[in-house]
Amino acid sequence: MVDTDSGWDGRGGRGRRGARDTRGARAADAIPGRRVAAVSLVALAALATGCGPGTATGAPEASPPVRPTQAAAPTRTAPVTDDAKPRTAPPPPSPSASTAPPARAPDPTTARPAPEPSTAPPPRVLMRTGSESDRVRELQARLRQIGHFGRNPTGYYGSVTADAVRSFQAKRSLPVTGSTDEVTWQRLLAMTRVPKAAELRPPTERPLAAPDERCLKGRVLCISKNSRTLAWMIDGKVVSAMDVRFGSEYTPTREGVFEVFWKSRDHVSTLYDTPMPYALFFSGGQAVHYSADFAANGYGGASHGCVNVRDKKKVAALFDQVRTGDKVVVYW
Repeated sequence: MVDTDSGWDGRGGRGRRGARDTRGARAADAIPGRRVAAVSLVALAALATGCGPGTATGAPEASPPVRPTQAAAPTRTAPVTDDAKPRTAPPPPSPSASTAPPARAPDPTTARPAPEPSTAPPPRVLMRTGSESDRVRELQARLRQIGHFGRNPTGYYGSVTADAVRSFQAKRSLPVTGSTDEVTWQRLLAMTRVPKAAELRPPTERPLAAPDERCLKGRVLCISKNSRTLAWMIDGKVVSAMDVRFGSEYTPTREGVFEVFWKSRDHVSTLYDTPMPYALFFSGGQAVHYSADFAANGYGGASHGCVNVRDKKKVAALFDQVRTGDKVVVYW
């Protein structure tokens, strides 16, 4: 009969060997734990030297613990250079900029506005090219007083008057427009006197020249090529005066002393087939007469040698007063 409580299996000594086996098994059970610990130490050592995690032979794969804050934080010992910055990323803020509040745009109400151009209206224009009035006549007379208008007043604002106004404006540092505005007019009034009646309405547009000495006695048609005027004189006194023009360089008006030898009120030229009303012939086919072309075009044209008059009323009155035999003097 076998005693199960004694631990002997009938072979002698087996019970004690079994006990040693049990202790050995316990020791063997403890060895794998030490191996796992050794493998963990090797992995930690690999992480500390910068190598990637590896797998130990005969041991289960294990990853080293990683702290989230250590994985996200940049390495401080390797500063990033400009070449390594993304081209699209903005530059890192300076320490002062990171602590200062963002710059504030200037208040549109406090910003200084750019200076605006002057909105003052220009002076009101009183007279300009094409104007015709007694005020224009006064303007011309005043400009003549100070040497800017070289003719007698006509009352018509033409190119000659506009040039005279430009000359006056330029000399007084005014805007040079050729038109007479309020500023120009007031400056002119301050520099001149009120024109006399003879200055406002002289007998001719152009100033009369000093009469030739041959015109001072008797009844004379005194004709000056220099001033381009005709003065009807009796004993040295001017009865009437008018503007005239002469022949061209190819058909010049003769100069000298002549006399009226024929009067023809409604004359028509047989040579040029043109009207020559109120003709007073003094040298061959040359005569003093009215010219519609002179009245329309002024000094832009010329006669064929005659003395043209553009004021029809004046030459008509002259025709009635002049007698055959009266003297004619043509001079420079």
